[in-house]
Amino acid sequence: MSDVQQLSAEVISCAKGAGVQLATAESLTAGLVGATICDVSGASAVYRGGVISYSSDVKAEVLGVSSELLVTRGAVDAEVAMQMAEGTARVCKAEVGISTTGVAGPDPLDGKPVGTVFLGVASPRGRRSRELHCTGDRAAIRQQSVQEALELLLEELTAMKKFSS
Repeated sequence: MSDVQQLSAEVISCAKGAGVQLATAESLTAGLVGATICDVSGASAVYRGGVISYSSDVKAEVLGVSSELLVTRGAVDAEVAMQMAEGTARVCKAEVGISTTGVAGPDPLDGKPVGTVFLGVASPRGRRSRELHCTGDRAAIRQQSVQEALELLLEELTAMKKFSS
């Protein structure tokens, strides 16, 4: 089992233990976070689904990300990531949402350099974001983003479990 598969297995186990379901909202990773979770047996017990919101229109219209925010700050932003996480949790009827938005390259986007990534997580405990500065080519940046998103998700699930104890 690879590191990312092991991480996915831990996410699934922790979500089961916390009695919560998960949803993803993905831009630069285009479904890789959800696919990575679902690569592990048992995912169906906790994974509700996801939204691939590659365009800003989908972020706004499907996930409910503020159109004004998208115009003023662009899609690669911490607040956008958090609103994406909240939106996917709502749309998919899950307790926890995780999101990815960023610049995989090869060109900068909205004034943000290649490798800039924001992750968002939303749960009953609240919401938060994490900024990443990934390196490498497009594929490497996307893979780093998946790994970091799973780590953030595991941190949140672990905190939820402690919070409810």
